[in-house]
Amino acid sequence: MLKKAGFVSVVAAGLMMAGGTAFAATGDHSGTPDPTFGDAYNTFIEGGGALGYGAASLVAGAYTGVILTPALLAHSLEHHHH
Repeated sequence: MLKKAGFVSVVAAGLMMAGGTAFAATGDHSGTPDPTFGDAYNTFIEGGGALGYGAASLVAGAYTGVILTPALLAHSLEHHHH
């Protein structure tokens, strides 16, 4: 159940980021030059890296919170319980 919730959260966050940039890009562009292929490529690569970093951070945080925290608490109580 938690794996599904995490996946849904990642997908929802990705869609919100993609949708937000798509709607933000629909303004009036008169007077501004069109981006070059190089500009678009660099933006795509940077965005992909940011999305990958964010997804990795989300997975690492979820792993720490769901898997490691109970074990760390049990270990801590084991050493401090006299």
